[in-house]
Amino acid sequence: MTETSTAATKAKTAKHAASPFGLRDYYGIPNFEMPKFDMSNMEMPEAFREMTEKGVAHAKDTYAKAKMASEETADLLQNSYATVAKGATDYNLKLIEIARTNTRAAFDYADELLGVKSPSEFIELSTAQMRKQFDMFSAQNKELCALAQETATEAAKSIKTRVSKAFNTAP
Repeated sequence: MTETSTAATKAKTAKHAASPFGLRDYYGIPNFEMPKFDMSNMEMPEAFREMTEKGVAHAKDTYAKAKMASEETADLLQNSYATVAKGATDYNLKLIEIARTNTRAAFDYADELLGVKSPSEFIELSTAQMRKQFDMFSAQNKELCALAQETATEAAKSIKTRVSKAFNTAP
């Protein structure tokens, strides 16, 4: 009798293990899978095939255009970044030059102050130094503004040229 019940249990287990949609996983829950159709045996209508081919061709064309546009945009950004980086470097070098000039002027003024003999000479020297300092700061400010404006203009010019080119060649 034990052989009969063991055989029956094995048969039940085999029956449950064989599922029409797939095998059971570790917990006994069936794994459902999509049925696989053999497409080579199916015949598609010609109109459907043409429509699919046109869709694929259109997708490839759109992908190629998008890829080309993204490459052009990357080049544009790289060129603009290089222009701005060069401008920032020039601006920083100009700031260092200005700081050096102002430091020299301050030391020259201090040296001249050591030779002052009277209060009127001190006032005259101080007034001349302030006038000289004001003129120098004004000239330096104009140089920095011109340099910043030149950098911004160059960066904007390259972007403007590329964007207008893109809009003129767009279909």
